Amino acid sequence: MRRNQVAVVGAAETTELGVIPTMSQIQLHADAALNAIADAGLKLSDIDGIATAVETPQQIAHYLGITPTWVDGTSVGGCSFMLHVRHAAAAIEAGLCKTVLITHAESGKSMIGKQPRSTPPDSLNGQFEAPYGVYGPPSMFPIPVLRYMKTHGITHEQIAMVAVVQREWAAKNPRATMKEPITVADVLNSRMIAYPFRLLQCCLVTDGGGALILTSADRARDFPRKPVYILGTGESVETPMVSQMETFNSSRAFKVAGPLAFQEAGITHKDVDHLMIYDAFAHLPLFGLGDLGFMPHAETGQFIVDGNTRPGGKLPLNTNGGGLSYMHSGMYGMYALQESVRQMRGIAPAQVPGAKISVCHGVGGMFAASGTIIFTNER
Repeated sequence: MRRNQVAVVGAAETTELGVIPTMSQIQLHADAALNAIADAGLKLSDIDGIATAVETPQQIAHYLGITPTWVDGTSVGGCSFMLHVRHAAAAIEAGLCKTVLITHAESGKSMIGKQPRSTPPDSLNGQFEAPYGVYGPPSMFPIPVLRYMKTHGITHEQIAMVAVVQREWAAKNPRATMKEPITVADVLNSRMIAYPFRLLQCCLVTDGGGALILTSADRARDFPRKPVYILGTGESVETPMVSQMETFNSSRAFKVAGPLAFQEAGITHKDVDHLMIYDAFAHLPLFGLGDLGFMPHAETGQFIVDGNTRPGGKLPLNTNGGGLSYMHSGMYGMYALQESVRQMRGIAPAQVPGAKISVCHGVGGMFAASGTIIFTNER
């Protein structure tokens, strides 16, 4: 894909975030979609491409009354929407469609109209992980993080600091679920969930959604909002079983998706003004900082402790508060993308002054997949 040839011209989340027991999951999709379409100054009839995950493209298209010429139902976990952006940009460049709507929504807390997740006993996870008591993210993610801590000398206090800093960002965001300041001691004294993760190191469980609208850069200036251009993209997958990662000290999918995006964008790490790294659990920003090449893994924990990612730091990270404090409906990638777009538009609640390049990096499953999108507000 050529850089700066496709732009985001519409972006919005659901009208409410948090606990929304009055709306089903598909209604949340529609709410986010209609908000994004209004943001772009468009009508439903203008949409000729659609992408979504969890719900299928045909369900969302039918519900909204759209007959697209291009669809994408890629579903690889929480970073699916990063992949949708990449695929949509390629489709627009190829002339398969002109205006793409990407939607996400989950009734993660209220469970209204949401299909329950299951691990079939004949699946790979059901055969080779579940029988040993490994079931669900809180018990899966500790497998690599303990090895990561031992290998790279990362401490419990350093991982706790991730949650502390993200709460500082959330305090600046009126839509954040959790805004009260916390300390490292608060994190380490919170209820144990699955060692080494305590409650404040685990993501929230909420309802909500978001949507994006993409079109060609040549058309982007005709829209009411400041266009946000797609500078670089990358994607990859590793394994559906966390126990079968190539190494617990790094994510192979991260190390493919990130460099692909940087290479396509033609930038270096020093060019990055703003960074979003999917944070379903507090260790993920550390893996991301290392695998994306910002620094050696052994330096990531101290980098956070030294205040480099907090408000006023040299590398603002997860400026909406992240999945730990902003919101997390189950597949967080859409909300990270929304914050990158807000920062590039210059309208984020905790705006990074003069930010021109934002890197948005996602994970799907337990390091099973990854997607990286690099945005800019300059063409």
